[in-house]
Amino acid sequence: MDLVLDVLDTNLLTPHVYPTSWKEDDMTRQFTTLMVLMNIGGVVIYLVAASLNYYFIFDHRLMNHPLFLKNQIRRELKVALGSIPYMSFPTCLLFLAEVRGYSRLYDNTSDSSLGIFSIPLSVFSFLFFTDMAIYWIHRWLHHPSVYRYLHKTHHIWKVPTPFASHAFHPADGFLQSVPYHIYPFLFPLQKYVYLLLFLFVNFWTVSIHDGDYRVPESLKPYINGSAHHTDHHLFYNYNYGQYFTLWDRIGGSFRTPSVFEGKDLIDEAMQYQLKKGKSGQNGAAENGSTSNGVRHRKP
Repeated sequence: MDLVLDVLDTNLLTPHVYPTSWKEDDMTRQFTTLMVLMNIGGVVIYLVAASLNYYFIFDHRLMNHPLFLKNQIRRELKVALGSIPYMSFPTCLLFLAEVRGYSRLYDNTSDSSLGIFSIPLSVFSFLFFTDMAIYWIHRWLHHPSVYRYLHKTHHIWKVPTPFASHAFHPADGFLQSVPYHIYPFLFPLQKYVYLLLFLFVNFWTVSIHDGDYRVPESLKPYINGSAHHTDHHLFYNYNYGQYFTLWDRIGGSFRTPSVFEGKDLIDEAMQYQLKKGKSGQNGAAENGSTSNGVRHRKP
């Protein structure tokens, strides 16, 4: 995050916002900036990613499913926007430690003994490490002694939309993000790659809540996508992984997505809507009216 702070300090904060007497390397100033950045930036990333997905990818027919809640999107937004400020506080403490040089982030590939090859290696290791850590954190959050207090909030949404992606209890959301933040304290990582991975993680989190189950056939056994995560929301104790199915297979919690077995939530939604429509027509007929509200005189 020091790259972002440098840009903000140079172009905005030092000349226009903060007094010149407040030094750029002052810890209080850095934390203040990080808090503002994470609250504004976090909300913007969430709203942009979720909105784009909702309007261009999410199948709106899922909103007809009987498990889709009344005013669900508004409720998802309320939980997410209410949680982000609380999640940002401990997150910014970790970012502050990173900015002040306690992490293993580096500027240039020349700083690594592997040179340019450090980039693909670090991306792979980041995904592997965070997927493993999130699996066990997520599984722990489903323990009966913890679930009702923290993770149950996120499982209100049985048929989630992209706006459910960040709709967590604040402690739950932060705990599941910890692996992303501690990785650069444990392993070397190039700073720009870290920022790109940070964005990727947010967009991926949105994507596994969007109801778009398409995955290349060859990757279905390995990628923990929206189909897997939808079943997690429905059946609770399966498919805890973030990107891959590896740890679910190792931990005995893997479940083949229902949609891969021909049980589609969209079909269920359409059948429910059809039954609802027929029920409405029958009720209208009994009351001497049609579904468009025009009264008919009984013979």
